Amino acid sequence: MFMLRNVTKYLFGDTSKESIVEITQGQLYLVRPLSPKGYSELIFKDAAASIRRTGQEFQYQLVVQRAYEEGEEELLAEDEGEDGVAESLGAEKDEKTFLLDEVLHFRSEIREGGEKVLAWRDLSGDPGDLYEFVCDRSVQAGEVGTFEMVAIKCQYERKTRKHQETATEADLQQFNFTEQPIPSASPLASPTVKSTISSTTSKDKGFTESEHTELAGKAKANSKMKPPVREKESTPTTAPKSAVHPVGTATLAKEHAELHLFDFESGTFILQDADVIATVSEVGSWQYWLQIMSTEKDWLGQQVVADINPVFNFEYLSFIFNHYTDDGSAYSWLLRFKDQETEERFQEGLMQALWEQLNETKWKKTDKDEQQYVLDAFQDLAMEDAPEDEDEEEETEDDGQKSEHYDSDESEDDVVVRDEDGNVNSQLAVGYKHDRSFVVRGSKIGVFKHTPNNNLEFSTNISKVETPGGKLFSPKKVMLHQEDSNMILQSENDPHSLYRMDLEYGKVVDEWKVHDDIPVKAFVPDKKFAQMTGEQTFLGISDNALYRVDPRLSGNKLVDSELKLYTSKNAFSTAATTEKGYIAVASDKGDIRLFDRLGVRAKTQIPALGEAIIGLDVSADGHWVLATCRTYLLLIDALQHDGKNEGKLGFERSFAKDSKPQPRRLGLSPSHVAQFQYETKEALSFTPARFNTGVDDKETSIITATGPFIITWNMKKVLQGRKDPYTIKRYEEEVKADDFKYGSDKNVIVALPNEVNMVAKQSFRKPTRESIAGGARISGGRASGRRSSRLARESIVEEAY
Repeated sequence: MFMLRNVTKYLFGDTSKESIVEITQGQLYLVRPLSPKGYSELIFKDAAASIRRTGQEFQYQLVVQRAYEEGEEELLAEDEGEDGVAESLGAEKDEKTFLLDEVLHFRSEIREGGEKVLAWRDLSGDPGDLYEFVCDRSVQAGEVGTFEMVAIKCQYERKTRKHQETATEADLQQFNFTEQPIPSASPLASPTVKSTISSTTSKDKGFTESEHTELAGKAKANSKMKPPVREKESTPTTAPKSAVHPVGTATLAKEHAELHLFDFESGTFILQDADVIATVSEVGSWQYWLQIMSTEKDWLGQQVVADINPVFNFEYLSFIFNHYTDDGSAYSWLLRFKDQETEERFQEGLMQALWEQLNETKWKKTDKDEQQYVLDAFQDLAMEDAPEDEDEEEETEDDGQKSEHYDSDESEDDVVVRDEDGNVNSQLAVGYKHDRSFVVRGSKIGVFKHTPNNNLEFSTNISKVETPGGKLFSPKKVMLHQEDSNMILQSENDPHSLYRMDLEYGKVVDEWKVHDDIPVKAFVPDKKFAQMTGEQTFLGISDNALYRVDPRLSGNKLVDSELKLYTSKNAFSTAATTEKGYIAVASDKGDIRLFDRLGVRAKTQIPALGEAIIGLDVSADGHWVLATCRTYLLLIDALQHDGKNEGKLGFERSFAKDSKPQPRRLGLSPSHVAQFQYETKEALSFTPARFNTGVDDKETSIITATGPFIITWNMKKVLQGRKDPYTIKRYEEEVKADDFKYGSDKNVIVALPNEVNMVAKQSFRKPTRESIAGGARISGGRASGRRSSRLARESIVEEAY
């Protein structure tokens, strides 16, 4: 043991290498000794196992990577077609990654005959399922022992958040899991396993969130089967104490259902009660309450607000939602109803409560079509099971390409983590005409160059943003303009004026008074790609006005002939334009208006779901409208598919009264939301979502962020109704702004409080317990020495950025 500890100390100390330890030859199996699915499955015939750093302190990953024989990869690519490798051979085909945590029960074994095996639990499988890495016979026993010792120390660091040098023998012993033999990966007969697992009662019956749609519909059938087993040392998530519920003044829904609770450790929904009553009540002025109780127990009470993240699945009669306790903890619950009629009654009552709470208007005052629009938006449309390997994005553990501007041996001492004035990065503007990105940081703007090999390189900074009169200010909104040669800025202190910065000189050269009485709440280009041209005019909105701004006018710059002023306060919040100049305007009320030009009535008004819209984007051709709310996104098809206006956009012709566009509500699954908040203790709050964009590019991806997570949706998967349309990437700090590099959906530019990264989209991971917990967070580069684009001390301090 002493020798192994000294070897691992040397391995941990060499931080220049991404991998701490590696076994280069072996085979990976998935072994299911207790499952009817089949005993053993060979995952990778030739593979290498390694333990990697993640860039997040005290977090490590166990990685098993497929090894191709010479020419095998090319042959597979030919079999898959021209796009086979990119589209079909995703990370799940070539690499398996696992966050090194004690819950894996990682262990090794040397069997009679000399066979050397590494084994760990399959957390997403059935109880008793194991991954086994069977080492090649050329691998020495000492290599296996070293590998296991490194894994033990990684688990110690994750659990204690202390460096492995501080661990005693007793500290490490708790990660030595030898309670049962490892079953053979290819047995002649079923193995005899010393049991540490016992049958659960039917009350512990669980199903994974990814499989709930298959299993929920078969719950009664499953109850007749042998109940699944659970390992003794796994402690399921327990229900919190129910909140004291207020007295209801009216009942909107009251139905019987089964109640299931999502277990964070196992990733399963576990049945808590076979018969509960779920009641939605009005408890005050625009206040509503969801109460779930049985004859024996008061299970939970929850205020009906947008954060419950409701998802209805009618095919399997389920309703999933989030529940929050007073200390901010989040839990994910599932109700399963006996039939569709019961669920429909409950859905209408709950959605009435949520809609009235958000809009402070009675549900009955809205027409039936609008009510159905709202109900449809909250149904789980993602039901289709497409083949796993069809159209998968290739995922790798690479962080993506980053800046080469900073040396690979740069230490934390060379990086200013916080400016002395307390400012952090706040906004991001990505250039279309020239390969530059601009990051706002207080009253400074950093300029980053996009290199040909998709890295970011710090170029220069604009140290003082000040008015022509010399008054320093921090821009609250920015927009690139006139072939990326200018930037339009707005100061929070003056809503009636805008400023033009000449980016060649890095100086504000003009102040434009827009109007004495009409403020500027937001401003957008005249057309989607106008910033690539010399177009000088652009569009602006206020709470109740939409207008054109022309800087060439003398005096006020608002064009009176292209002003649409509403008498009522519409609470406009944001806008976007298409390539032809069609205009979409959203509001804090949650509705969206579509215009074909300025100065006229909207051709189409899309009803509100309730939440304020904080961001808006439109596909170049106007087919898709993308709206961002705090807890979800809305993807709206603006093309009319039937009726007299078939083939026309909602920008050009009004939708028929009974033919409103079908919304697609893009949200995170409630269990992922609960895990996000379990990790961060913060509520969801999406940044304005964007399509990838380019003059000749179709929109294929959507990007947004919440807290330290950046999330991308695959448009093709969304439109196919796939159950896995999004992937994630976690950082240590909150993501302040994000956008695709112009002309690509493969590279994403991310502004963190004190870093700016360009990251490859292929490094995003499917949301799993490991990737959400932080195993996918990367801030350092690979062994090549590339690092994230942190600002070096001389850049921040001496150059005042």
